[in-house]
Amino acid sequence: MMPHGIASGLTEEALWVLRKRILLADQGGNPLESPEQMFRRVAWEIARVERRYLRREDLADITNRFFETMQALEFLPNSPTLMNAGLRDAQLSACFVLPIEDSMESIFETLRDMALIQKTGGGTGFSFSHLRPRSDPIASSRGQSSGPISFMKLYDHASEITRMGGARRGANMGILRFDHPDILEFIAAKMHPGSLRTFNLSVAVTDAFMECVERSADYPLINPHTGQTTGPLNARSVFDAIIQSAWETGDPGLIFLDAINRRSLLPTLGPIEATNPCGEQPLLPYESCNLGSINLAHFVRNGQIDYERLRPVVRTAVRFLDDVVDANLYPLPQTERISLANRKIGLGVMGFADMLFLLRVPYDSDRALAIGDEVMAFISQEARNESGCLAESRGAFPNYPLSIFATEGIRLRNAALTTIAPTGTISLIAGCSSGIEPVFAIYYRRRIMEEQRELAMHPLFERAAAPYLTDKARRAILNSGSTQQIEEIPEEIRKVFVSAHDIGPEWHVRMQAAFQRHVDAAVSKTVNMRRTATREDVDNVYRLAHRLGCKGITVFRDGCKGEQVLSVGQAPERAPVGAGACPECGAATEHVSGCVSCPFCGYADCTI
Repeated sequence: MMPHGIASGLTEEALWVLRKRILLADQGGNPLESPEQMFRRVAWEIARVERRYLRREDLADITNRFFETMQALEFLPNSPTLMNAGLRDAQLSACFVLPIEDSMESIFETLRDMALIQKTGGGTGFSFSHLRPRSDPIASSRGQSSGPISFMKLYDHASEITRMGGARRGANMGILRFDHPDILEFIAAKMHPGSLRTFNLSVAVTDAFMECVERSADYPLINPHTGQTTGPLNARSVFDAIIQSAWETGDPGLIFLDAINRRSLLPTLGPIEATNPCGEQPLLPYESCNLGSINLAHFVRNGQIDYERLRPVVRTAVRFLDDVVDANLYPLPQTERISLANRKIGLGVMGFADMLFLLRVPYDSDRALAIGDEVMAFISQEARNESGCLAESRGAFPNYPLSIFATEGIRLRNAALTTIAPTGTISLIAGCSSGIEPVFAIYYRRRIMEEQRELAMHPLFERAAAPYLTDKARRAILNSGSTQQIEEIPEEIRKVFVSAHDIGPEWHVRMQAAFQRHVDAAVSKTVNMRRTATREDVDNVYRLAHRLGCKGITVFRDGCKGEQVLSVGQAPERAPVGAGACPECGAATEHVSGCVSCPFCGYADCTI
């Protein structure tokens, strides 16, 4: 039982995404390869780096394993790998973090590096916390600093015109510490429509700051250039400003620095200050990461999770991603050096909501939390087992002596193994739900022959509810976007087939925390909230995420990006690009930590 048409091959949405974004094409945009040929190209280009380890006949075997796993849509790597493997400039990573120091030389060198990375399809993350605040004196020019937000605008403009991989504008994460003197300006930076369009924003906070919030206490601001205190702010007031802006615009999120660095696997290399654009990869300066996700919807048999089938796929995926580290042509020498020294990979999952549908378990239930905890614990352990085997045959990552693994006596090939990415593009290719998100809608608008679209219900729901789907019930679901008020549908079915807005915000956070317990990096998860959600709801979500040990948190209140067009029984009118609606069909889009995917026409704007 496979959702979204998987059993019969790629869906129409998947084919659209492949033609639009992935398949090699001529100057006119006409595909030069089929999906099968694309998977063979990727399998061969990644497997051939194993020639240094394997005999020729074994190389053919691993190539076939890679191909069959991707062709079956059981595992897919991040979209830069699918797009670029085999090309002359084969940049295969999704994520990079670049440092910015407090000098014009550093600011503009990093701007150049960002452009080079985004040209090849990678997203970039930055901490602007080291830049001196607005109006700070500059001795060399006898002028005053324009502050970090002004340079963020410069980076934003460059990303708009340097389109990622030639296909779409760049994706960035901008982070500023809570104690930077310009923090209030940063918090409000996206309150103006159209500002910083290529950036997701997050405030980097510490446990001490969150304690000050609880006590409504003051804390000092610190000028990063001089190290001097510039004056106090009230933590509760700052937190309220964060909540207000997040409620209105979806930004900023929070990055929990202590949670990230407490679990850093390479603490001697320095603190982690920034993440990639979607927040699932906290990385050291110049680090990159190669991501891939397993489609959990493929591993349910007879109402149970088939761990025996899942085990070899996890092993194959880890080996594939480790090979990507060697196959990659890095855009900067600094990224090549540290990526090869640490060999970090990010294996995650997609199709989790579909797995719960198949298991007949409501997303907002303790049983679902237990399943998330259990399945990620299994994947994490099997990933470590495979990385250990690779370390025996190929050697541990070069910085292994500096890692916590060395002190624990655990020899691994990779400094980090697991993450949960948003999978905006590859989940559409796989025809499954994205990441660990609940489904965005029980119905969606399917693209047929490029332009025509037809309405379709989620096939698993349609199968389960078939005896009760009268014309009246279908119209009601299409008009409301939810099954929850449809009395013709039995309650036990409605409880299982919930969509993002049917689920209380607390359950979103608790699910993120359940997966985070078994993830080396972080979890990309957006708490999609109803338009009627209050500021208090956002406040509760952010506090709960900190209490439960999440490494970051993001919310998106329906309609907060402007007038959002909902796709109900008829084709929606088009809305302006950037107004919270799909630029292809105008329908309401799913927002997952910076990735946007449309369940109605298949549009995706994401590096994953």
